[in-house]
Amino acid sequence: MSLFKKIIRVMVVDDSAVARSYIISGLSTRTNIQVVGYAVNAADAQRKVQEIRPDVITLDVEMPDMNGIDLLKKLLPVFQVPVILVSSLNLRVFDALDAGAVDFVRKPDGSQSKDEFINTLTQKIVVSAYAKVRTSFPARIAQASTAADDVPLLGTKLTLDQMVIGLGASTGGTEATLEVMKRLPADIPAMVIVQHMPPGFTKMYAERLDRLCAMEVREAVDGDELRRGLALVAPADLQCRVVRIGNRYRVACKPGDKVSGHRPSVDVLFQSMAGIVKDKMAGIIMTGMGHDGSDGLLAMRKAGAYTIGQDKASSVVYGMPMVAFDIGAVQIQASCENIAGVLLRYLKSL
Repeated sequence: MSLFKKIIRVMVVDDSAVARSYIISGLSTRTNIQVVGYAVNAADAQRKVQEIRPDVITLDVEMPDMNGIDLLKKLLPVFQVPVILVSSLNLRVFDALDAGAVDFVRKPDGSQSKDEFINTLTQKIVVSAYAKVRTSFPARIAQASTAADDVPLLGTKLTLDQMVIGLGASTGGTEATLEVMKRLPADIPAMVIVQHMPPGFTKMYAERLDRLCAMEVREAVDGDELRRGLALVAPADLQCRVVRIGNRYRVACKPGDKVSGHRPSVDVLFQSMAGIVKDKMAGIIMTGMGHDGSDGLLAMRKAGAYTIGQDKASSVVYGMPMVAFDIGAVQIQASCENIAGVLLRYLKSL
């Protein structure tokens, strides 16, 4: 079924009259979207949402009196509506995603046209209309060392020093990936993460993971060497590949065309790993719309990689992992809370 056959009823929440007008006028030109109402602040949104009953809400994060995060905490347990954040370059967007928002777009800052912004917002709205809204949350773990499966890997074979793990995610992936990473030990084999998000946010996301996880996490820079205990997040708007120089693996982060609709693309990362990594490798594909990463994961599996896919029950959008599973790219499916345990058991078997 095409997602575009449904008319999606949208409510716009923003305290800025200019921003509201900008978003409403842009979305009103789209034949598959109907703007059914707006709210000027969080309290106004609380009053109107039960009456309007939108399919999707667009929400500004920073508003007076009650911000978007507090609104989500009050709204979602009562009214399970997908929420798209419309935010400036702000770290609090990740707190809002943690509170249950499905996805986010960056407010125009002069670097993109109105059409580009509305196109991106439209795509996010269409995906979110079919997303699973989280109404309950897994128990947070204070640090990776408290996880049941999380024992240091220092005693495992030296082959893990040359191992590479690739992880790809899209809609719903920021929090799902965090659930995986927080359950992994500090000496995890080298990891490369592709998470679809706008420029500027990948650096903040890497810094957030670094604060909350046992291993070192940072945004990748072209030429970075992969090593045990380090996870690199592919920078937005660049294609990220694993390359081999001598007996060392590095990342190449370069401009390039979109692949599978994305830059960075999970397929680009996974295909590079399938062709370059001569040692042990693993691939993990997580929540997201579309098929990015499925072909690359299949190539990895054929090249001898251990492959894991997020299951339907825990996926915000069971798209990318579903396609990968359907074509035979996934060896085992698991929830985002259990993927780390599955991976660790595999690593300890080597």
